[in-house]
Amino acid sequence: MFKKYIGTKEFYKMALLVAVPIMLQNGITNLVGMLDNIMVGQLGTEQMTGVSIVNQLIFVFNLCIFGGVSGAGIFSAQFFGKGDHVGVRDAFRFKLITCLVLTALGFFIFGFFGDDLISLYLHGKDGAGDKALTLEYGSKFLKVMMIEMLPFAIVQAYVSTLRDTGETVIAMKAGIIAVLINVSINYLLIYGMFGLPELGVVGAAVGTIIARLVELGIVVRWTHKHKERNKFIIGVYKKFKIPMTLVKSIILTGTPLLVNEALWAGGMATLALCYSMKGMDVVSGLNISNTIANVFNIVFIALGTAIGIIVGQQLGAGKYKEASDSANKLIAFSVVVCFIIGLMLASIAGIFPNIYHTTDAVKHYATQFIIVVAIYMPMYAYLHSMYFTIRSGGKTIITFLFDSVYLWLIAIPTAFLLVKFSSLPILPIYIICQSMDFIKCIIGYCIYKKGIWIQNIVSK
Repeated sequence: MFKKYIGTKEFYKMALLVAVPIMLQNGITNLVGMLDNIMVGQLGTEQMTGVSIVNQLIFVFNLCIFGGVSGAGIFSAQFFGKGDHVGVRDAFRFKLITCLVLTALGFFIFGFFGDDLISLYLHGKDGAGDKALTLEYGSKFLKVMMIEMLPFAIVQAYVSTLRDTGETVIAMKAGIIAVLINVSINYLLIYGMFGLPELGVVGAAVGTIIARLVELGIVVRWTHKHKERNKFIIGVYKKFKIPMTLVKSIILTGTPLLVNEALWAGGMATLALCYSMKGMDVVSGLNISNTIANVFNIVFIALGTAIGIIVGQQLGAGKYKEASDSANKLIAFSVVVCFIIGLMLASIAGIFPNIYHTTDAVKHYATQFIIVVAIYMPMYAYLHSMYFTIRSGGKTIITFLFDSVYLWLIAIPTAFLLVKFSSLPILPIYIICQSMDFIKCIIGYCIYKKGIWIQNIVSK
């Protein structure tokens, strides 16, 4: 029993060499995101709420990009495990094209319908601030943040491919430099320090854009400079041709992932929209809760990504027994670690909201939401690990049903019905909606135990 779920020191060292750089990069990014959120929160509730709504919309775009690179990423990880660098190069080309198409679509949607999307979240007559002012700040922030979408998309094509080939350190270094630049510029421009203009929410967006461009420059320069280590990049732009057989395979495997990420991100935004019907205080409270939760969530997110890389490479190399054994141990490790992380998050639930310059009602909601997230942290870890394990073998239709279909058919209708037709306060509604994921845990366990995810999709 212990041998099945507990690995050796060498095993955990190997896993952490993949996971820790991702964890550090995401951790610093989310920590700086938290600092940015706090800085904007000092300006007032309207500014904080407007920016949080836009960030929710940008989050949908970001996850679409992740979904766009994930399908090809399954192939690049297995190609690398097989030792096929040409295959990795073709998968990278597919990622770039997908990212550019999705970015163009994002520009169109936010450019023409941005204000309408922000307005959807503005409900209630509580003390969370003026709706017109919130819309104004959100609109200003979105118009500038749209510039950030293109460098973000391109850097994800590079970073995801580097991770698929086992290179995680450069992305971590670039991320650290970028976020330090981000927080510095934000501080200077949000408040107008040292004679610089006081730009408020626009200053926060400008800082993000500059930081993203720096990150892109570092990653692209390093990748092309170290061609001996990144063989996939050799000649990548000489002829932008991808074998049609691979294109078809990636589309068949990757489309469910792209649709899944888009629907899941849209579903989370819709879920937040349902909660927002309880008033703008709830929107602000969720923003504070999500800000600190994102910092703690980096552990299970990084471990899930590590599972996808490690297990994917083992499957590509035909090491099926090792892949199953690695998945068992990493899933168990993630759940145990996140139990501890949940305790740490719960311990600061009553402290963190007091940092914000907002109403007592918003702080009260935020504290309650943070405690709920902390309690369910091990469940989130299990679901995330299960998702990446099943996905590593190319079973993307199953992950689509497991993730987005469940969200839209079960979680969202439940939240909408409870908010619209019950007299329950927001806290029990939030708890009920989070508890619905226990059903997903059972479904995921059954799929995992059958072993249908154990397959090599690049063997030919």
